Amino acid sequence: MEVNHVIIAIGIFLTTYIIIVSEKIDRTVIALVGASMLLLTHVMSQEKAIEFIDFNTIGLLIGMMIIVNILKRTGVFGYLAIKAAKSVKGEPWKIIVVFSIFTALSSALLDNVTTILLIVPITLVIVDTLETNPIPFIIPLVLMSNIGGTATLIGDPPNIMIGSATGLGFMDFLLNLAPVVVIIFIVVIFVFKLMYKNSMSISDEKREDIMALDENLAIKDIILLKKSLVVLGITMFGFIIHQYVHLESASVALIGASLLLLVSNVEPEDVLLEVEWPTIFFFSALFILVGGLEHVGVIEYLAGHMIALTNGDLFWLAILILWGSAIASAFLDNIPFVATMIPLIKSIELMSPVSISPLWWALALGACLGGNGTLVGASGNVIVSGMLEKHGNKLGFFRFMKVGFPIMILTVAISTVYLILFYI
Repeated sequence: MEVNHVIIAIGIFLTTYIIIVSEKIDRTVIALVGASMLLLTHVMSQEKAIEFIDFNTIGLLIGMMIIVNILKRTGVFGYLAIKAAKSVKGEPWKIIVVFSIFTALSSALLDNVTTILLIVPITLVIVDTLETNPIPFIIPLVLMSNIGGTATLIGDPPNIMIGSATGLGFMDFLLNLAPVVVIIFIVVIFVFKLMYKNSMSISDEKREDIMALDENLAIKDIILLKKSLVVLGITMFGFIIHQYVHLESASVALIGASLLLLVSNVEPEDVLLEVEWPTIFFFSALFILVGGLEHVGVIEYLAGHMIALTNGDLFWLAILILWGSAIASAFLDNIPFVATMIPLIKSIELMSPVSISPLWWALALGACLGGNGTLVGASGNVIVSGMLEKHGNKLGFFRFMKVGFPIMILTVAISTVYLILFYI
C-alpha cells in the first residue's frame, strides 16, 4: 500500500472524527463527506468501499425502526407508562424504579434510542402532573436505557455491530451479558435510592391527579396493537432461533417489518418517512471510513502493537479493551469507536492461538456502559438533552456527568470482576 494513501486515510478519518465529536457540523453530513473523500483521493474504489458496509447492521436497524414506528401508533407505550405510575400510587421514588425497570427491559428488547424517544415524553407528562423537577426522573432513565441495551444483540448499536461482525447471535449476547447487566441494574437502583429518595416530596393532591389518569384512553388502535404484538413476538422468537435456522438477524428484522407492513394496513410511505435515515447513512459512511483504515493496513498495525503492549496476554487485553472502550465511549460517540475496534480485534484473533471471545464481551460492556459517562457518550443522551431543553429544563454537560460518570465507573468495575471470574 502506498504511504501517501495511508497518510490520506488516517488524515481523513481523524479530521472527520474530530468534527463529529465537536458537533459543529451534522455528523451524518461530515461522515458522508469523509467517505466521499476516500473515493475522491483514490484510497479505495467504490466497489471496495461498498464491501465494507455492514448491511446486516443496516438491515437490522431499518427493520426494527419500522416495527417500532408502527407499534408506537397504537399508544401502547403511553398506556404502560400511566399504568406503571398508577400502580405505585404516584410515589416519585417508586415511579423512578418502575420506569427504570420498564426502560431497561424495553431497551433490551427494542433498542435504547427508540426506548428513550418513547418513554421520555411520557415521563414528562407524569412530571408535569406532579409539578416537580424532571431531571431526577430523566437521568436515571437515560442511564438505564444504556444499561438495559447492553444485555442483548439488538439493545444498543455497538452490540448490533459486534454481532454482525462476529456471527454472535441473540442468545450469545443474552447468555453472556444479561447476568452482569441484572447485577448492575440492582446495584445502580440502590445508588439512585441513596441519591434521590429523600429529595422528592409530592403533595397528596398531585398523587391523586396521577390516579385520575385513564390509561385506556392512551390506546389509539386496539386492532393494530394486537397485530403489532403478534408480529413483535414472532420477530423476537426469530432472534432467539436465528442461528439455528441459518438466518441473519437483519433478515429476521426485515421479515418481521415486512409482515407488519402487510397486515397493519398502515401507509408504507408514512412509516418509511419515520425511519431515522440520517442514522442509517451515518452508519454506512462510518463503515467506509473505518474500512479505509483497514484497507491501508492501519488496523492490522494497531492490533500488533496492542498485542505487544500486553505481551498477547488475554487477561490484560480484555481489561485494556474494557476500560479503554468505556473511557473513550464516555467522551466520544461509542458508534465510531466500536466501528474502529471491531477490525482491530478481528486482527488480534488472526494472531491469537486461543479463543478471543472475552474480548468481544469486554468491548460490548465497555462501549455500552461507557456511554453513560457524559452527555455526549451515547446518542440517547444527546436526544434527551434536546427534549428537556424544549421542555424548558436545561441538562448541562457537567450536571449529567456528575451523576453519569461515577455510575459508569461503578458499572465498568462490576463488569471487570465479572469478566475475571467467568472468562479470563
